[in-house]
Amino acid sequence: MATITEAELAAIERVLEDRPDGVSMGDLVGSGASETKRRQMRLRLSKLIEAGRARSEGERRWTRYFAAAATSPTPPRPPPAQEPAGEDDAEGAQDAIAIPLSSPGEGVRRLVRKPVLQRTPVGYKRQFLSSYKPNVSEYLPQSVRDRLQKIGTIDSQTQPAGTYARNILGRLLIDLSWSSSKLEGNTYSILDTETLIELGKVAEGKSAEETAMILNHKGAIEFLVDAADDIGFNRYTLLNLHSLLAENLLDAGSIGRLRTRIVAITSSVYTPLNTPQVIEECFDELLAKAEAIQNPFEQSFFACIHLPYLQPFEDVNKRVSRLAANIPFIKRNLAPISFIDVPKDLYVEAMLGVYELNRVELAVDLFQWAYERSARRYTAIQQSFGAPDAFRLRYREQLRSLVAMIVRERLSRPAATRAIDEFSTANVPIVDRAAFIEASQTELVGLHEGSFARYKIKPSEFYAWKAQWEAA
Repeated sequence: MATITEAELAAIERVLEDRPDGVSMGDLVGSGASETKRRQMRLRLSKLIEAGRARSEGERRWTRYFAAAATSPTPPRPPPAQEPAGEDDAEGAQDAIAIPLSSPGEGVRRLVRKPVLQRTPVGYKRQFLSSYKPNVSEYLPQSVRDRLQKIGTIDSQTQPAGTYARNILGRLLIDLSWSSSKLEGNTYSILDTETLIELGKVAEGKSAEETAMILNHKGAIEFLVDAADDIGFNRYTLLNLHSLLAENLLDAGSIGRLRTRIVAITSSVYTPLNTPQVIEECFDELLAKAEAIQNPFEQSFFACIHLPYLQPFEDVNKRVSRLAANIPFIKRNLAPISFIDVPKDLYVEAMLGVYELNRVELAVDLFQWAYERSARRYTAIQQSFGAPDAFRLRYREQLRSLVAMIVRERLSRPAATRAIDEFSTANVPIVDRAAFIEASQTELVGLHEGSFARYKIKPSEFYAWKAQWEAA
């Protein structure tokens, strides 16, 4: 039996610490993991629990694992109307967390669970979009919007657009890339995702498509954050978002372009538009209405349902909608929505309610729950490292550029010191120069294998520089 290393235990412990609401076995090993991989993970979790570094709550399919110091929420109960889990899927079930649904939401769920032969075939109804009047119509009640505003508001409201997202970018890249991909059936675990994003290491046994999906999410999220001043519900943002998410997954002629062919979607009852001219018209109408909505939560939810309903792209529509849902939050420095722990079956049913019935009640229930869960998670993370450093925010790009240059050129400590002095003299006002030099040196000293990805440095570049740095 292979030795369990401290590095392996520390990696699991770090994931548990980052997830105060706990993780399931499926989260840690991936939904498609073999029994061997599950057994290996159970051994490592047992060692952490025995050492007092972790703990578990619940039984069988509802078992969740927590860092030792984490305070867990109310233990999850089995969701209603679920068949008992068998031995094979006891630990990997998707619905380990029960989500409270309203009576209308439950009603939509019952309707879309009927056999296909009992559901009426429908096509795209343009009236569903055209009847919506921005700032007059509402999907989210005022009480819901007020509650989400209170939960999602943090201390960066007066900072430039994207400040809060940049502050939690490392965590957001992993959470949103993993959870959004998981909703598409991706079997990467959260540990595999963290390793891929931070170290560029591909998980064993995963397909090139799954790996590309994760990396595409990372690039698309970085685009939204880096271009925070320019993004919006416009063609520039949505087409480029699709291009980044679809890279190496669709043929080049379909990437970043509206579709001209029939698409396959989740529902066998719903048929989307197939006329390119009408797709163009509806897409422009959708963007105009989304951009006109003033409330960020209504705007986000509007994108969540109307982009998948229209299916403007040949594929990757739901992924585009989930990232586009964060546009108003990034621009206004509100907590983002990462769709963490959203069960795939409930998400699909919520979309079916929109596709087949033009009813949003189930989607509203899910959106509220998902946003509250995400917002509370990032509030806890924000509190753990305090308020952003205003100086570092102001010189963020200069610091990243300088550190990346030093690493790529494999500068030794003496050479790096000279480079910092020269860069500061040329690019930083004299009143800030001493503080900038200190910040640059601190960044370099603190650079490690779990932090270099935010400088867009490749693993090979980091390790080559590290060897030179430590030899000096």
